Amino acid sequence: MNRHVKVFMKRLTLPTFMFLVGLFIWSADASAFCGFYVGKADTQLFNKASEVVIARHDNKTVITMANDFKGEGKEFAMVVPVPTVLEKDQIHVGDPAVLKHLADYSAPRLVEYFDENPCVRYELMERRLLDMAKSMTPASASSKERDKALGVTVEAQHTVGEYDILILSAKESHGLETWLTENGYKIPNGASAVLQSYLKQQMKFFVAKVNLLEQSKLGFTHLRPLQIAFESPKFMLPIRLGTVNADGAQELFIYTLTKQGRVETTNYRTARLPEAQEIPLYVKDQFGDFYRDLFTQQVKRESQRGVFLEYAWDMNWCDPCAANPLAAEELRSLGVFWHNSTVPMPRGKGFIPQPQVQNVFLTRLHVRYDAAHFPEDLMFQETSDRNNFQARYILRHPWTGTDECPAATAYRQQLRDRYEKEAQTLANLTGWNIGQIRKAMNLASIPIEEEKKWYQRLWVN
Repeated sequence: MNRHVKVFMKRLTLPTFMFLVGLFIWSADASAFCGFYVGKADTQLFNKASEVVIARHDNKTVITMANDFKGEGKEFAMVVPVPTVLEKDQIHVGDPAVLKHLADYSAPRLVEYFDENPCVRYELMERRLLDMAKSMTPASASSKERDKALGVTVEAQHTVGEYDILILSAKESHGLETWLTENGYKIPNGASAVLQSYLKQQMKFFVAKVNLLEQSKLGFTHLRPLQIAFESPKFMLPIRLGTVNADGAQELFIYTLTKQGRVETTNYRTARLPEAQEIPLYVKDQFGDFYRDLFTQQVKRESQRGVFLEYAWDMNWCDPCAANPLAAEELRSLGVFWHNSTVPMPRGKGFIPQPQVQNVFLTRLHVRYDAAHFPEDLMFQETSDRNNFQARYILRHPWTGTDECPAATAYRQQLRDRYEKEAQTLANLTGWNIGQIRKAMNLASIPIEEEKKWYQRLWVN
């Protein structure tokens, strides 16, 4: 099949960042799609969107926390519950380009197909049926006195890149809340109750601020992702602190990199988004609007309590690819520590040769959450399911040739029904008005193909 990759991307304004885990002041066979990738729905389609990568194997976990905080660096602060005191070498500043590569690779995508000549396809089908019949083979801290009075202990402090990092422990939430406020961390009112719940779990607190002097020395004008590595039997992501003073629902994209298979949530329903749906051709120029509205519809159908699977795939390959798979060193920079071999990426048109790791399975989850509908942190489990899945939506161009054969006649008669089905599918997925969809498709102007009488098919001249 000829591949003509036509990439178009709509760049929208960057969303305001509200970080999830802390307090921030900032029908076809999936194994062979054989389609032409023409667009993707990236994270920038959504406001207040945050991204987290979790690489995990056994009890070892590496979390990469990205932000798109806008404003002066002195206004940025973050508090993240962590299960243990982190040493300096357990904290790292990551490369935002790698995370963007991962997001592009796994984004929901628009795929383009072109119908073949039904007469040729009819002949091929006859030959294949004949062959089958023949063979039938199966197929920063304040004074110590004040800290002590508030019950707060600075367990460790580090400067990593442009960030000043503190690891705090506390005896009670009110003292911790007061300490954070007195030390310039602008936390929302009412955070005490949520902080207390983490203290009951004997969790520590990873606290980050921007070191303006170090940032100036390094020459960065944006905040790079923060990464932490630790060991814990719990496979979870704390999100409740991000809802305390949130202005509306937050968008969260979670990318998990595991050795065995797909990851799912255990305390909320993990639902698969509709995929492999055929939609009208005009949506090609409105794919961003289409996907936003589709996702909103799915959130409503899950009573605003669902976690949605957007992508699940072995990192060795993809089809169709919205971006090349990540190279071994990129995955290692995100925390993939367990791979010990590589395989060459396939060579050929459309591929960039580079080493690829084995035994890395990517799961991309998308959740729209708030305090009312997500009162608990996200708990995960890794499954043995390695089946491929991607939120993929199809544009199918009709064949417009003039060949005549029984298959071509039947094809033309079925086109109008196909267009109507595409219109209804689009309305169902997005909640768009069916009448306006039909108008945009100009269905009224499409002639109804009448079947020729038997004698009209005898002579073509």
